Amino acid sequence: LNLSECMFTALSHADVTFRKMEGYLRSRQLCDIILVAGDRRIPAHRLVLSSVSDYFAAMFTSDVREAKQDEVKMEGVDPDALWVLVQYAYTGRLELREDTIESLLSASCLLQLSSVVQACCSFLMKQLHPSNCLGIRSYADAQGCHDLQRAAHAYTMDHFLEVVGSQEFLLLPVEEMERLITSDDINVPDEETVVTSLLTWVRHDAPTRQHHLPLLLAHIRLPLLQPQFLADLESNALLRDSVECQRLLMEGMKYHLLPQRRPLLQSPRTHPRKATVGAMFAVGGMDATKGATSIEQYCLRRDTWRQVATMSGRRLQFGVAVLDGRLYVVGGRDGLKTLNTVECYNPHSKTWSVMPPMSTHRHGLGVAVLEGPMYAVGGHDGWSYLSTVERWDPQARQWSFVASMATPRSTVGVAVLNGKYVKIHTNMASEISISCKVKN
Repeated sequence: LNLSECMFTALSHADVTFRKMEGYLRSRQLCDIILVAGDRRIPAHRLVLSSVSDYFAAMFTSDVREAKQDEVKMEGVDPDALWVLVQYAYTGRLELREDTIESLLSASCLLQLSSVVQACCSFLMKQLHPSNCLGIRSYADAQGCHDLQRAAHAYTMDHFLEVVGSQEFLLLPVEEMERLITSDDINVPDEETVVTSLLTWVRHDAPTRQHHLPLLLAHIRLPLLQPQFLADLESNALLRDSVECQRLLMEGMKYHLLPQRRPLLQSPRTHPRKATVGAMFAVGGMDATKGATSIEQYCLRRDTWRQVATMSGRRLQFGVAVLDGRLYVVGGRDGLKTLNTVECYNPHSKTWSVMPPMSTHRHGLGVAVLEGPMYAVGGHDGWSYLSTVERWDPQARQWSFVASMATPRSTVGVAVLNGKYVKIHTNMASEISISCKVKN
């Protein structure tokens, strides 16, 4: 250790120095540049501005005219926003307000103040609302703020049903409207919602917008509309006089009238939007605790899984089916005993209902819906393999036995194909087998 040498560090040096420079700014001392924006003249120090802004660093350290001038005219910059950002250069602080955020973001983009740009974008992301998301998306696109643009676009897609009721939606230019209805990611329950929104937008300024309908209607998935809705469009006053619109409507009608030719009628208009294809659920199963109770839902639009519900208790080897938009969890075993209980989950209200139990306790059963009723097929009751089949009548809300299978079957897979049951089973009473049977 050399006691004759010592390094001293003043921990508050930067703070004290910048506070003094801020004092010089406010007293207009030692200033060597004046920024002119509109009618406002802002004195400042080149060194401070250059140390914070790459824009000013390039201006004052390069061999350009502004580097030698005592005054620099700042074109296209809001004077108040420029003064706020000059103060930020000395203090590292600025106030973000809804009424000034856009002018502040525009100025900070020009001056290449990346930290301020990021702060402004984060502020606007928190302000996103169905009434302003389209405007923020367009503004972010113009400013080159890609993260904000993506956030506003995603918000627009997620909240489309609320967005179409806003004034911003009615005032969209045709290019933005085309971009919107082309997307597969719009969160809508059906294609009819998109058509209704488009026609509402056209009616807002029909004289100047109606001639754009052939272009815009080409992005509507007309073959996927309900037949009655499609037929009603044919006589719609906005569409009936357009040859191209009528041709597109006829294409949609052919898809319904000639189902056997659908493989030949495929086009981008027969490709459903992601939100309209339904939902996929993963229910229970084996996990590290030997029996998960969670239910996860896959979102095709976001390509993500999320947990949406939890079953009332542990179930293994149960059956699952969808009936009237609800998820039925049938039978199974809890690790100790075989169950005959039935739970019903409503994805819309996110609620569970306890349904009447089956007459027979079953695990390893097959469950499927055929033309209304739900069937519980085969399985094991804890003692023996089962050949019996029970049917759930959703109107009568009761189970009843129907014709039994010729052979007892467990761990059976059941599906419906062309109005018939297809059973694929792996376990029988005394042997392991893999076979397939079709039942009318």
